[in-house]
Amino acid sequence: MKISQKITLTKTLKHLLAGSALAIASLLHAAAVLAADTPIGKWETIDDKTGKPKSLVEITVDGNGVLSGKIVKGLGPDANPDRRCTACKGEHKDELLRGMTFISGLKKDDDEWTGGTIIDPESGKTYKCNMHLEEGGQKLVVRGYIGFALVGRSQTWNRQ
Repeated sequence: MKISQKITLTKTLKHLLAGSALAIASLLHAAAVLAADTPIGKWETIDDKTGKPKSLVEITVDGNGVLSGKIVKGLGPDANPDRRCTACKGEHKDELLRGMTFISGLKKDDDEWTGGTIIDPESGKTYKCNMHLEEGGQKLVVRGYIGFALVGRSQTWNRQ
């Protein structure tokens, strides 16, 4: 191969790589915009008592559009990676909190996700659950309740 052919090939490769990098950046941006319209992603939960970050949660979706959430890790000075759900019953009894799926069964219903359940790792109790996004998808309002959504409590989580 001649030097001029090598230079032409090098320039062509540089243009292809630059175009690929731009295409990848565009795809990543589009994915981020789409993610802001759903709860899919990582969220920082806030402790009701202290108002400080408590845990990092990851919400995913399956092939049927059903959301679930698991605890990725505890946050703060008292976070214990070996902590277990000692108050839980059934399949979650003594399950390691890190990695535990504590949100399940949520489906999109207009601007919110409903019909699921959430486990409170502190009490081990399971509640009905719904959630919706606020502030352009940067806040997630998660509501756990018994019976009717009016009787329960909400937490606001921050997108990470």
